[in-house]
Amino acid sequence: MTTFLLLKQLYTNSFAELKNEYLATVLKALTWLCAFTLAVVIYAFFYRLFTGFPI
Repeated sequence: MTTFLLLKQLYTNSFAELKNEYLATVLKALTWLCAFTLAVVIYAFFYRLFTGFPI
């Protein structure tokens, strides 16, 4: 739990100190896009792991 709180603090502090609002918005969108993509990859891996690989 401490790791997630640390990551949350790093995320909020990094964008709070960024002066350019346009760049901050683009980086936030890119962060969420990467997180979504990673979630899809993890889902696909576990789906294939539990349903079996065709030979």
